[in-house]
Amino acid sequence: MSSPHVTELTDADFESFIKNAATPVLLDFWATWCAPCRMLTPVIEEIASENTGKFAVAKVNVDDCPGAASQFGIRSIPTLLYFKGGEKKDQSVGVLSKADIVRKLEALV
Repeated sequence: MSSPHVTELTDADFESFIKNAATPVLLDFWATWCAPCRMLTPVIEEIASENTGKFAVAKVNVDDCPGAASQFGIRSIPTLLYFKGGEKKDQSVGVLSKADIVRKLEALV
């Protein structure tokens, strides 16, 4: 992961990250072999770096963290989940524009 603003989560820490976040959370479920996921990565990193302190942004590799993927019923990737106050508020599947992702996050502020 090239961005210091995006947290890589594991099955062991993703739940505490979501519950303890003081800001809305964007959670990106992805895999290294997924071409659309790789297309979305720079967008996610840009959102994270431009909104430091406003949103918490994290990635979950579905191959490394099957528990997290299973808990949220992730069937297709990339899947973005949007959390506020530890609860899932929204979800999107596939590649979205930066503006669409930011709009969903702004709705949680």
